[in-house]
Amino acid sequence: MAQSVKLSDDVMASVRREADLHSRSVAGQITHWLRLGRAIEQSGAYDHTRVTAALEGRLDTVELGDEEAAAWLDAFTEKMSAPSTTEQAFFAKRQKLGRGVGLDAAGNLIHAAGSDAAA
Repeated sequence: MAQSVKLSDDVMASVRREADLHSRSVAGQITHWLRLGRAIEQSGAYDHTRVTAALEGRLDTVELGDEEAAAWLDAFTEKMSAPSTTEQAFFAKRQKLGRGVGLDAAGNLIHAAGSDAAA
């Protein structure tokens, strides 16, 4: 049975680029990458449990193999690129209080909309 899945624009751009390059359909490219990823996870060179342990801080990343380290870096980068629920709550509270809620491109403090309050 076919299923719909939401993928980010940058992921879809990569899928389309690789699909065109290898004369595959978009679905064919995604299926190909799924099979490759599964094969890597099941190979002796990659242990998902070790990658998870490193992400949780229970294993030093220097102990990871090359494939594991690459997977860890991808997961770590993705995790760090989005604020946690705790961070979201923190900045929502600051915004409600009219305090600084971030920095602009020049490094200047941004305040909640309509507020002249100092941080």
